[in-house]
Amino acid sequence: MKVRQLGEQVINQIAAGEVIERPASVIKELVENAVDAGAKQVEIVTAAGGKTLMRVADDGEGMRQEDLQLAIRRHCTSKISDDDLFDIRTLGFRGEALPSIGSVARLAIQTRHKDEDHAWAIAVEGGREQPLVPAARTKGTQVEVRDLFFATPARLKFLKSDRAEAAAITEIVKRIALAYPEIGFSLGGADRQSQSWPAARGSEPHLARIAQILGQDFVDNAMEIDAAREGVRLTGFAGLPTHHRGNAQNQFFFVNGRPVKDKLLLSGLRGAYADVLARDRHPVVVLFIDLDPTLVDVNVHPAKADVRFRDSQLVRGLLVGAIKHALVQSGHRSSTSNAAVALDAIRAQSAGFSQPGHTPSSPTGSGGYGGGSYTRTSAAPHWAPEAFRPLQMEEAHATGFAEAAQPAFERQNGFADFARPSADARANDVPVETEKTRLPLGAARAQVHETYIIAQTEDGVVIVDQHAAHERLVYERLKEALAKKDVARQMLLIPEIVELPEEDAIRLADRAEDLEKVGLSLEAFGPGAIAVRETPAILGDMDIQGMVRNLADELAEWDTAEGLKEKLDHVAATMACHGSVRAGRRMRPEEMDALLRDMEATPLSGQCNHGRPTWVELKLGDIEKLFGRK
Repeated sequence: MKVRQLGEQVINQIAAGEVIERPASVIKELVENAVDAGAKQVEIVTAAGGKTLMRVADDGEGMRQEDLQLAIRRHCTSKISDDDLFDIRTLGFRGEALPSIGSVARLAIQTRHKDEDHAWAIAVEGGREQPLVPAARTKGTQVEVRDLFFATPARLKFLKSDRAEAAAITEIVKRIALAYPEIGFSLGGADRQSQSWPAARGSEPHLARIAQILGQDFVDNAMEIDAAREGVRLTGFAGLPTHHRGNAQNQFFFVNGRPVKDKLLLSGLRGAYADVLARDRHPVVVLFIDLDPTLVDVNVHPAKADVRFRDSQLVRGLLVGAIKHALVQSGHRSSTSNAAVALDAIRAQSAGFSQPGHTPSSPTGSGGYGGGSYTRTSAAPHWAPEAFRPLQMEEAHATGFAEAAQPAFERQNGFADFARPSADARANDVPVETEKTRLPLGAARAQVHETYIIAQTEDGVVIVDQHAAHERLVYERLKEALAKKDVARQMLLIPEIVELPEEDAIRLADRAEDLEKVGLSLEAFGPGAIAVRETPAILGDMDIQGMVRNLADELAEWDTAEGLKEKLDHVAATMACHGSVRAGRRMRPEEMDALLRDMEATPLSGQCNHGRPTWVELKLGDIEKLFGRK
């Protein structure tokens, strides 16, 4: 077989297949060139999703005549010096974009350098270069791309609809605009509504640009991130766990100003939100990583979206640690949008009542914010009130646990003496303590439907989901005890036998040593059964059967995928869910108030372990609007 040298045009078309995947790839390369040229304003125009027209104009430095002739040839660039690929400080550096575009489309460039008397223009069609000619233009560069892939028609078949391609272009421009708030961007054309993001001014330009692109709602529900370790700095904003989305589209990472989609960073983000967010929900983040260019390789792929860190675990650890620290600092804070969602739901339901023949549906107990759901139990399972006082419970010995877990007044009078039906727990029964209304979660006033606590603040009402809130409190206590390696246990007088499929029983028995660390003592009890002998004291009287079955399901899913710490956290979260005060549990005013105070003092209490909000605040002004008082 004879070996021959490929022609220049074929080489360029092969290279274009790697660099230019779709119209959005062209826009990315051209806008990055404008940023590298020092532009203060970048204007983008498209038609037919970029298939027939893409035009990018900037007011940057521009090119001289001799530079323009070289710019359309492969591997010609002004962006690296001394051929050092380990010290890249610009977005572009390969010199492949313009010749790749010219090999598969009709490319026309006009540019004027500040030192030139006039502009120059050049065109390339399907890899054929046209002569350089004078042109009229102010300082800067305009690049126009028409009829993308006309020279390689087969590539057109792989493009999506005009709308989908236009949306991909918008996403690319947004990502670059987030990284460079000092630059103004505008995006328009026959295939879209015009959008513009003016250059951000003031002391916090990044925050202003984030508000322009993601909206003020994200800014209001974001935690500021600023951390550094061994020369790597992480800054930006991460959304509260209750401010989430159904996909990962609103996760923006930048490495030295370069938008990237890196698997390591996405993995770290999932780890940081692992125990505060449902698995089918995604956080919203805008995060910037700055480090010495020699510590990161951006030359991994022609699209430059992937990067490789010299010390990947350092970067991942910094990301996870910084976000977790911010989550702890956020305390009981919850998304401000929860109230708006609740009010919209009330308005919608009120409108439904007025429709002829409309029958309102009954409450189901489904959690509507976190994407998951839970079922409200109709029965009222026993729960030791001292679960709010875990330290006392942990000091109780197994033999005297039941008595030590009860307060003196309950042992004397019995729970039934003071726990009236929740329908009778009216607001007038609980005196208003003015000083408590000034606290973040207010003063407990009543319990409704044996599920929700109503509290009064100075200027509104707080509604708390008692099960979701206590689940988070118990989980945090368990994690704290795990960290100290002193999880107190209670021995069961009669071991609980749980029957399971044989493979689940084997899985649990194999993990007995790990489960022992969280206070759960179990062992195999013949084929297809597990005997539970001890449970964590903090959980009180719990649903052991349901908990063990859920643990078996969890182990089947992630038995080999995570480290011990993550596994123990999963176990603790599952146990906390089954050991928490349930919906349907009647609570005394003192218990309700104790729950609110514990929430205020506990990190991450704004959401349960599954990412659902634990409380919603309705301002008095909003409630008055519902009734037409404002």
